[in-house]
Amino acid sequence: MRTGHIEKSSANYTQTDKSLAPTTAISSSSSLLSPPTGIRATRLLRADGMPRELTQNRTQKIWVPAKDDKPAPRRAAGAPHFANPPTVIVMVGLPARGKTYISKKLTRYLNWIGMPTKVFNVGEYRREAVKNYSSYDFFKPDNECAFKIRQQCALAALRDVKSYLKDEGGQVAVFDATNTTRERRDMILQFGSENDFKVSIFFIESVCDDPGVIASNIMEVKVSCPDYRDCNTTDAVLDFQRRIDCYKTSYQPLDPDQYDRDLSFIQVIDVGRRFLVNQILDHIQSKIVYYLMNIHVQPRTIYLCRHGESTDNLEGRLGGDAGLSPRGRQFSSALAGFVEEQKPKDLKVWTSQLCCSIQTAEHLRVPYEQWKALNEIDAGMCEEMTYDEIKEKFPEEFALRDEDKYYYRYPAGESYQDLVQRVEPVIMDLERQANVLVICHQAVMRCLLAYFLDKSAEEMPYLKCPLHTVLKLTPVAYGCKVESISLNVEAVNTHRDRPEVTLHSTDHWTRSSRPRRTKVNRWLGQVCL
Repeated sequence: MRTGHIEKSSANYTQTDKSLAPTTAISSSSSLLSPPTGIRATRLLRADGMPRELTQNRTQKIWVPAKDDKPAPRRAAGAPHFANPPTVIVMVGLPARGKTYISKKLTRYLNWIGMPTKVFNVGEYRREAVKNYSSYDFFKPDNECAFKIRQQCALAALRDVKSYLKDEGGQVAVFDATNTTRERRDMILQFGSENDFKVSIFFIESVCDDPGVIASNIMEVKVSCPDYRDCNTTDAVLDFQRRIDCYKTSYQPLDPDQYDRDLSFIQVIDVGRRFLVNQILDHIQSKIVYYLMNIHVQPRTIYLCRHGESTDNLEGRLGGDAGLSPRGRQFSSALAGFVEEQKPKDLKVWTSQLCCSIQTAEHLRVPYEQWKALNEIDAGMCEEMTYDEIKEKFPEEFALRDEDKYYYRYPAGESYQDLVQRVEPVIMDLERQANVLVICHQAVMRCLLAYFLDKSAEEMPYLKCPLHTVLKLTPVAYGCKVESISLNVEAVNTHRDRPEVTLHSTDHWTRSSRPRRTKVNRWLGQVCL
């Protein structure tokens, strides 16, 4: 069993028994708002004396009627089912204000937390319609022919938005365009009200008058876009600046006092220096606002690594709270040397509350914070067992986890889906920080890495995160650059490749839709009505 003390949020509580914490560490924990995953499940006794496991829920088969005589696609057994209407996020703002940056980053986050999201960039539709871009003349307000083309491109994108939300299972669509006039925004609102399905429309306006930020955005992103493929940098910058001037003549910002006071929106002012929030109406909008208020664009580096090799790693055991092996202690020293060489300014170090993670940080000459949210995935009844022991004792559980590793939940334990919810506060805090080193565990590191690299739920449980290797993440314009740095200390390989699943001809279940109830799970949840 794992040991450790229970902490309250440092913002509201103080630790009652400081003797339980390592003397060199700064105690910290995730937000009080985070879901209570990762905590050992509470058991209650039923009337007949059998235990009732509160972490398990009865699986229900939900049959979806067929459409056009074709079987409806099944959702994954653990996938979220949304009751709220789908959301259309409408970007607003002049060119080079970071709209596409926000669109891509927000889409990555929403997909990561299990909300199917897709960006519809109207500029890509325009480039498809007009193969050869000539100059900023295309964006002049008096260019009626070009205006009609841009209008048709916007309508084509909206039709695809409708198809994505109505027919393809999407929950959020990001309509990425300038949308600088009330006429254009009213057209989008009309689209939302006239369709035969209800949508929630939320506007994000990026307002920036800082010449340095605008110039940096033009140089980093715009001069390398397809419009300027055959153009030198100087001419590209000049043309783009004139394109901005074309939009300025007709730009009508969102008006929170009069015209737009009944709309739901957030204005992001000067890259997050200030925010104006208006009429937040649902859970998705509130999550979007909270996320946008945590991100920043300042240069920084995030280092991710696992703890040093533990004695449980040597034995192939899951979970537990074992200390470091001799090679693990060697890695701890090597990590301290690596940090000294990198010399990241004002580095923060975060660990889990498990022994091997804390011991790995002890050679570093900086304080470190402990996060319970960074503890390894809870294997429940399979904790401290080897894979061979699980296969022998719980063969059905072993097979089902291989079939759907993201949604599968260990009996009395966690799934990767649970883990994503648990580490979401860590992601929020990482987005606020500058340089951070996170010393965590294999499943947790996979979740963090999937967020930064925009990996799907299916890919996440199989990302390679070897022991004694540091991943250096550097955020760039529309993504993240990754460097894998081995510290040349040998360790066991704990990675398991994705297994091949062969289904019989009479088996119509897919990998993601097969029910995950087993003998163990049924015993634990048989009275959860």
